[in-house]
Amino acid sequence: MLATPGRLPPAAQDARWAYETKQDGQRAVVYLPGDGTLLLRARSGEAITAAYPELQPLGEALGRVPAVLDGEVLALDEQGRADFQLLQSRMGLAHAPARAARMAARVPVHLILFDVPYLEEPLFTVPYTDRRGLLESLALHGPYWSTPGAVVGHGAEALRATREHGLEGVVCKRLDSGYEPGVRSRAWIKIRNRRAEDVIVGGWLPGRGRLAGLPGAVLVGQRSADGRLRYVGGVGTGWSGTERAELAALLRAAETGTCPFDPVPPVANAHWVLPRLVGEVNYSTRTRAGLLRQPSWLRLRPDLTPQESSSSCASACCSSRSTRPCCTSRCPPSPRTSS
Repeated sequence: MLATPGRLPPAAQDARWAYETKQDGQRAVVYLPGDGTLLLRARSGEAITAAYPELQPLGEALGRVPAVLDGEVLALDEQGRADFQLLQSRMGLAHAPARAARMAARVPVHLILFDVPYLEEPLFTVPYTDRRGLLESLALHGPYWSTPGAVVGHGAEALRATREHGLEGVVCKRLDSGYEPGVRSRAWIKIRNRRAEDVIVGGWLPGRGRLAGLPGAVLVGQRSADGRLRYVGGVGTGWSGTERAELAALLRAAETGTCPFDPVPPVANAHWVLPRLVGEVNYSTRTRAGLLRQPSWLRLRPDLTPQESSSSCASACCSSRSTRPCCTSRCPPSPRTSS
C-alpha cells in the first residue's frame, strides 16, 4: 500500500488520523511463513533477503505464527536518524551475500515495522487501528528491528517535531482505513519536510529533446567560510516554459570559459557562467558531502547579490541555535518529544 503526497488533514478531522514518522529508507515487505525463515521483498517485487543478513533472526520472532509485515529498512547516522546515503552502500547486494555480510558488520541496518497485512489470515479489510493494535501486541523489538509508536491526532505538532529533528516528514493514516495492496491510496498521505535556501548559479547543462537549446539543469553552489564557491548540486525542475527561456537568456549573457566552483565538480558537458545569478531552491536533505538531495527551483533572487546569499552551511555544521532550515538538517537534534 502506497501513500499519496498531500497536506495535513483539516483540523476538524485531526482526531480521525494517526501520524507516523516518514522514514528515508528502502520499503520492504517481510514474509514470515512460521518455520523460522523470512523473505524480504522490495517495492519492485525483487527478493532482497540476502542483502540484509542481520535481519534473518526476525524469522524466529513469532515462532510458528505465519505473518506478513510492512516496513522500511534504514541505515542510521550517529544521531540515530535515517541516512539514505549510508543505506545505498547496503542496497543492491542481494546477489552478493559474502559482500553483504561484510557490509552488515560495518553499516548495520534497522527495520522499522509499521503494519501487518497478514497474521494467520488476511487483514486487508481490518481497520488501521485494529491492525496497529495487533502489530504492537507482537512486541517486535530486537537488535535490528523495532515497532515505533504512532500518535493519534496532533498532526501539526507531529509534523513540526519531525522538522525540528531533521526527519523526512510524516505519513498520515486514516484510522478506519483498510490495507490496499498495490494501491496509492488517499487513506495514507505523505508529507515531506522541504528546506529552502539561496544558491549561486555557476553553470548549466544543455537540455535534450523538447528542451534542446534550453538549460536542462543549472549547477549551483554556496560560499564556504573561506569564501570559495562550493558546488552543492544540479537543479533540473521547478520552472515553467517561460521561466526556463528567460533563464536561458540570463545564462547565455553570463557565459564564461572558467569554472567558478572550487573544487571543480566532475560534471560532463557543463557550461560555466559568471557567479552573479542568485536563486532560491528547496530540497529534502543533504548528503554527507553537502550536496542537496531532490532539489527544485523556486525563484530567481534579483534582490540579492552573490555576496549576500548563502552561508557556510555547505561546508560546516552551524550553531544548533540557528533557525535556518539547513541547520535543522545538519546539527544534532534536540531531545525527542513524544510525537
